[in-house]
Amino acid sequence: MQISSKLGHRKRLKEKFLSMDDLSINIPDYELLELLLFFSIPRCDTNDLAKDLLKEFKTINNVIYADKGQLLEVKGIGENTVLLIKIIKTIMHKVLQDPLQDKPILNSILKVIEYARISMGNLKIEILKILFLDTKNQLISDENIQRGTVNQTPVYIREIIKRALDLGAASLIMLHNHPSGDLTPSSNDIFITKQLKEACDKLGITLHDHLIIGRYTHKSMKSLGII
Repeated sequence: MQISSKLGHRKRLKEKFLSMDDLSINIPDYELLELLLFFSIPRCDTNDLAKDLLKEFKTINNVIYADKGQLLEVKGIGENTVLLIKIIKTIMHKVLQDPLQDKPILNSILKVIEYARISMGNLKIEILKILFLDTKNQLISDENIQRGTVNQTPVYIREIIKRALDLGAASLIMLHNHPSGDLTPSSNDIFITKQLKEACDKLGITLHDHLIIGRYTHKSMKSLGII
């Protein structure tokens, strides 16, 4: 009887979701997570587990960006769920990255910032990302160069330049996140930016900007007059 009740609940929730407009955001976050968990936990009640995830991580965004260890600490979450969430996160990144392909990135700088904010703004450690661009300012490669500590990203200028030369890049955009939420450039941020610009200038490579990314906003070294 209990299994039948669970199956009936799942069926009703699926039908509710399928009947909604594709762009509807009215479905509660716990129901979205519950639907997601159907596919990784096929025979258990996922309603309470979905609510436990939101209780632990506060928002559905935080659930998606939680790391494997954090997710596995939640009772009932296993490898299949971690895998599914990672797949969802990867798809999100690719969807956000798609508008940056095959077109001048400088014409879509707001999309670059949106992509970076969603892909980096929630991380608990610093990530240094470089967008390598061709002579038409189209994206050649989007690469995470370094993973740092909570408050410092070790940057190796020589490696960035070498990679730019290997790819035949004509210009770069540097991005990194500040997990603290304070987007004020540190003295190290400013030093690294100036060092990279100097190295790029010597080789005829343009450093368009160094963006510091937060969860909801960003700072531009170019706008601040540092570049």
